[in-house]
Amino acid sequence: MSWQTAMDCSEILAQHAVTALIEEAELTPKPGLVDKQNSGSHSDMSCELMITSAKALEETFAQIALVSYQQKPSQSLREKIAEIGRSGEKAMFRATGGVNTHKGAIWALGLLISSKAMASPDTDSETIAKLAGELARYHDRYVPTQQTNGLRIQKRYGVPGAKGEAEQGFPHLRLIGLPALHKARQKAKSELHARIDTLLALMANLDDTCILHRGGMDTLLVIKEKADRVLVQGGVSTAAGWEALADLDLECERRRVSPGGSADLLAATIFLDAFNTSTKSRCLESSVTN
Repeated sequence: MSWQTAMDCSEILAQHAVTALIEEAELTPKPGLVDKQNSGSHSDMSCELMITSAKALEETFAQIALVSYQQKPSQSLREKIAEIGRSGEKAMFRATGGVNTHKGAIWALGLLISSKAMASPDTDSETIAKLAGELARYHDRYVPTQQTNGLRIQKRYGVPGAKGEAEQGFPHLRLIGLPALHKARQKAKSELHARIDTLLALMANLDDTCILHRGGMDTLLVIKEKADRVLVQGGVSTAAGWEALADLDLECERRRVSPGGSADLLAATIFLDAFNTSTKSRCLESSVTN
């Protein structure tokens, strides 16, 4: 997949980013997260709202790609895409009636889109993620002074959070998400199963600030252990894995926690994987039965 002009680049990257968000939202079932069956631990969200939000961000993603096209990481570019991202947050809130559906995804995908637009179309995912990290490390002088929940949790528990993940070049994307997806495809019954297993791999490894915010460290450790248990049982393509997934889903529901950080990284994984030349087109089932 390639492009010849800045406009082509911006359109292609924006469309793929929106598609990644929609495919993440529609992936079913997802413990604690909004999917096509239910709203997980979110009383104010639905799959339809997530899709509406994703579509509302297409122009934001296109603008980020446009200003980044064939540029190099710099403070100026960092501040330009940050400003576009903040406008995107406003567009999201208008589309959702004030619900924060994709703030974390705007951050992660925005940086990856910018990096993808900077580089040649055939640049590998590892390089793109590291380039995004280089860009993220530049200071945004215009960032709002009001501290977010994510930053408060990051300081309280000493975890990297979304900001640290990006500044480190998205290690959970490079070392967990993409490898897990490629590995899962070799043994899973379907692309859908492979993507659920990828989400579980992220949940088992990420210190998710969304879970920490609602449940604290004890809850995070329980969720990580139960996500890993599904994979140890062979993933969701096995009966034992499916049973363990149901147990994880109940645990998330009981504790009212949602692995939003893992969901954002799954969307980022899907986005970068779409440009993998070895990725063959696959048909996603609308639901999973066991």
